[in-house]
Amino acid sequence: MSLKEKIERFKYPINGFVIAWQEEPNFRFHNIWAVLTLLGAYFLDVTYVEFLIIIMMIGLVIVAELLNTALEELCDKFQPTHDPHVAKIKDLAAAAVFASAITAVLVGLAIFIPRIINVFAV
Repeated sequence: MSLKEKIERFKYPINGFVIAWQEEPNFRFHNIWAVLTLLGAYFLDVTYVEFLIIIMMIGLVIVAELLNTALEELCDKFQPTHDPHVAKIKDLAAAAVFASAITAVLVGLAIFIPRIINVFAV
């Protein structure tokens, strides 16, 4: 496989990100919060390890959101009308995103709250 072919393969995941950004408000929401969190990490001078943990939590939430979106699309393709089993699948996938987001918030609070307290305590 040539380098050009390898580079061309990046168009598929990039296209997935573009689709998610254009069509999924929750994807945009999570990405905006990711940027704000990274800015907060920068200004609050988190440690290298804390920064890596923040990156991992952001990745977890974004991946969960992308998988949820893909699963919803798949369900809608094969069952366009309401079906209780499809509704259950979609609810479970949404719960996975919610669980990852709550986990990320809790980790973020554990990292940021002591720093925010220090900023105002000075």
